Amino acid sequence: MGFAQLTDGELHYDLTGPENAPVLVLSNSLGTDLGMWDAQIPAFSKYFRVLRLDTRGHGKSLVTKGPYTIEQLGHDVLALFNRLNIQKAHFCGLSMGGLIGQWLAIHANDRLHKLVLCNTAAKIASPEVWNPRIEMVLRDGLSGLREGTVTRWFTPEYVAAHPQEVERLTGMLLNTSPEGYAANCAAVRDADFRKQLGDITAPTLVICGTQDPVTTIVDGQFLHNHITGSEFSEFHAAHLSSVELGEVFTLRVLAFLLS
Repeated sequence: MGFAQLTDGELHYDLTGPENAPVLVLSNSLGTDLGMWDAQIPAFSKYFRVLRLDTRGHGKSLVTKGPYTIEQLGHDVLALFNRLNIQKAHFCGLSMGGLIGQWLAIHANDRLHKLVLCNTAAKIASPEVWNPRIEMVLRDGLSGLREGTVTRWFTPEYVAAHPQEVERLTGMLLNTSPEGYAANCAAVRDADFRKQLGDITAPTLVICGTQDPVTTIVDGQFLHNHITGSEFSEFHAAHLSSVELGEVFTLRVLAFLLS
């Protein structure tokens, strides 16, 4: 674990795995921190130097005045690359992390090897969804989001079978800065890469959850159809497929990255 100094604060990250291995970046969803990837670390770190970061406004990273943009969050990743002397890396992002991955692949393709886009979309939801949530969080905090977030993040059968893991992940949400969460909601709200997906040339894998109510199979198929040569996989999972699927998710990503 460490902190990288940006121009306006510190970005929290974790770097693990063989020093000479290719770097794999894991980028968290809205409302979680780098711990959302815990299940993947033992396997990923056998083959890669795994770099996880708390996106600005989350975890132990800086919380600056919002609203944020996905471009800003993408520049945070590039600044972290530069601080750690990383020239190129694989990038795996889920939901908001997938938007950051799209931005990097469009605007900083020379810094990427392969791209994994999980439970994400070229445009996620609408201002009619995001603006009331931003207002509520800034007024009342995050506790009111817990119940709805659980139903978006996980299938009912996963919630019933894995209450401790559900509690761990929702704990990340409740520990997130309301100001940081709202600022990132604005970044997701304003991101729209539908007309730029054709610019992505990095080899790409798109992963979807068939039970995901946030970024649907249709969203995933849109990414797949507009990113030349991309691969597409769907699994029985809700929004946090990396958590819900565990090893199944890990093995699919490894098969893509190691091919």
